[in-house]
Amino acid sequence: MKQTVVIKVEMDGHKSFFGELDGQKVRSKALKIAVGISGVVSASLKGDEKNQIEVKGERIDTVKLTKLLRKKVGFAEIITVAEDKKDEKKEEPKVKYIAWPYNYMPSYSSHPFYAPSGITYYCSQ
Repeated sequence: MKQTVVIKVEMDGHKSFFGELDGQKVRSKALKIAVGISGVVSASLKGDEKNQIEVKGERIDTVKLTKLLRKKVGFAEIITVAEDKKDEKKEEPKVKYIAWPYNYMPSYSSHPFYAPSGITYYCSQ
Protein backbone atom coordinates (compact mmCIF):
# COMPACT_ATOMS: atom_id res chain seq x y z
CA MET A 1 0.00 0.00 0.00
CA LYS A 2 1.80 3.09 -1.23
CA GLN A 3 0.82 6.31 0.41
CA THR A 4 1.56 10.00 0.23
CA VAL A 5 1.73 12.12 3.38
CA VAL A 6 1.87 15.92 3.48
CA ILE A 7 3.04 17.51 6.75
CA LYS A 8 3.17 21.23 7.39
CA VAL A 9 6.25 22.20 9.41
CA GLU A 10 7.16 25.61 10.76
CA MET A 11 10.60 26.07 9.22
CA ASP A 12 11.46 29.61 10.17
CA GLY A 13 14.95 30.24 11.44
CA HIS A 14 15.01 29.69 15.19
CA LYS A 15 17.45 29.47 18.04
CA SER A 16 18.65 26.11 19.15
CA PHE A 17 21.17 24.88 21.68
CA PHE A 18 23.94 25.07 19.05
CA GLY A 19 23.13 28.57 17.84
CA GLU A 20 20.74 30.21 15.44
CA LEU A 21 19.62 28.16 12.45
CA ASP A 22 18.48 29.80 9.24
CA GLY A 23 15.55 28.56 7.15
CA GLN A 24 17.62 26.51 4.70
CA LYS A 25 19.35 24.51 7.43
CA VAL A 26 16.01 23.82 9.08
CA ARG A 27 14.57 22.58 5.77
CA SER A 28 17.48 20.21 5.15
CA LYS A 29 17.26 18.96 8.74
CA ALA A 30 13.53 18.28 8.32
CA LEU A 31 14.13 16.39 5.08
CA LYS A 32 16.84 14.26 6.72
CA ILE A 33 14.44 13.37 9.53
CA ALA A 34 11.69 12.49 7.04
CA VAL A 35 13.95 10.24 4.97
CA GLY A 36 15.19 8.49 8.11
CA ILE A 37 11.77 6.99 8.90
CA SER A 38 11.31 3.38 7.79
CA GLY A 39 9.20 2.88 4.68
CA VAL A 40 9.93 6.31 3.19
CA VAL A 41 10.93 6.21 -0.47
CA SER A 42 11.13 9.95 -1.22
CA ALA A 43 10.63 13.29 0.51
CA SER A 44 10.31 16.73 -1.04
CA LEU A 45 9.42 20.29 -0.09
CA LYS A 46 6.08 21.60 -1.26
CA GLY A 47 4.01 24.75 -0.99
CA ASP A 48 4.54 28.43 -1.72
CA GLU A 49 6.74 29.03 1.28
CA LYS A 50 8.40 25.59 1.14
CA ASN A 51 6.94 24.81 4.55
CA GLN A 52 5.32 21.48 3.67
CA ILE A 53 7.03 18.13 3.35
CA GLU A 54 5.57 15.57 0.95
CA VAL A 55 6.65 12.06 1.88
CA LYS A 56 6.00 9.01 -0.32
CA GLY A 57 6.46 5.38 0.66
CA GLU A 58 4.88 2.26 2.06
CA ARG A 59 3.49 1.86 5.58
CA ILE A 60 4.78 5.20 6.84
CA ASP A 61 4.18 5.86 10.54
CA THR A 62 2.86 9.41 10.22
CA VAL A 63 2.44 9.98 13.95
CA LYS A 64 6.05 8.99 14.64
CA LEU A 65 7.25 11.25 11.83
CA THR A 66 5.22 14.20 13.10
CA LYS A 67 6.46 13.74 16.67
CA LEU A 68 10.08 13.64 15.50
CA LEU A 69 9.62 16.79 13.43
CA ARG A 70 8.02 18.58 16.39
CA LYS A 71 10.85 17.50 18.68
CA LYS A 72 13.76 18.35 16.36
CA VAL A 73 12.50 21.13 14.07
CA GLY A 74 9.38 22.92 15.25
CA PHE A 75 5.61 22.78 15.19
CA ALA A 76 4.30 20.21 12.69
CA GLU A 77 0.82 19.10 11.70
CA ILE A 78 -0.46 16.44 9.34
CA ILE A 79 -2.26 17.92 6.32
CA THR A 80 -3.17 14.86 4.24
CA VAL A 81 -2.62 11.14 4.18
CA ALA A 82 -3.61 9.61 0.85
CA GLU A 83 -3.27 6.17 -0.62
CA ASP A 84 -1.78 6.03 -4.11
CA LYS A 85 -3.97 3.97 -6.39
CA LYS A 86 -2.78 3.62 -9.93
CA ASP A 87 -4.80 1.70 -12.45
CA GLU A 88 -2.27 -0.80 -13.58
CA LYS A 89 -3.68 -2.94 -16.31
CA LYS A 90 -2.06 -6.30 -16.46
CA GLU A 91 -2.17 -8.03 -19.77
CA GLU A 92 -3.51 -11.53 -19.55
CA PRO A 93 -1.27 -14.09 -21.18
CA LYS A 94 -2.71 -15.36 -24.42
CA VAL A 95 -3.30 -19.08 -24.51
CA LYS A 96 -2.27 -20.87 -27.65
CA TYR A 97 -4.20 -23.98 -28.48
CA ILE A 98 -2.47 -26.70 -30.39
CA ALA A 99 -4.63 -28.61 -32.83
CA TRP A 100 -3.38 -32.14 -33.26
CA PRO A 101 -4.49 -34.15 -36.27
CA TYR A 102 -7.44 -36.40 -35.48
CA ASN A 103 -5.42 -39.52 -36.36
CA TYR A 104 -2.40 -38.62 -34.19
CA MET A 105 -1.33 -41.41 -31.85
CA PRO A 106 1.70 -40.96 -29.64
CA SER A 107 4.30 -43.61 -30.26
CA TYR A 108 6.34 -45.26 -27.57
CA SER A 109 9.81 -46.56 -28.15
CA SER A 110 10.76 -50.11 -27.29
CA HIS A 111 14.42 -49.13 -27.05
CA PRO A 112 16.12 -49.31 -23.65
CA PHE A 113 16.33 -46.17 -21.56
CA TYR A 114 19.47 -45.74 -19.47
CA ALA A 115 19.11 -43.74 -16.27
CA PRO A 116 22.06 -41.86 -14.76
CA SER A 117 22.37 -44.40 -11.95
CA GLY A 118 23.15 -47.16 -14.41
CA ILE A 119 19.80 -48.98 -14.14
CA THR A 120 18.28 -49.99 -17.45
CA TYR A 121 14.57 -49.42 -18.06
CA TYR A 122 12.67 -50.77 -21.01
CA CYS A 123 9.81 -48.77 -22.42
CA SER A 124 7.19 -50.80 -24.15
CA GLN A 125 3.56 -50.46 -25.13
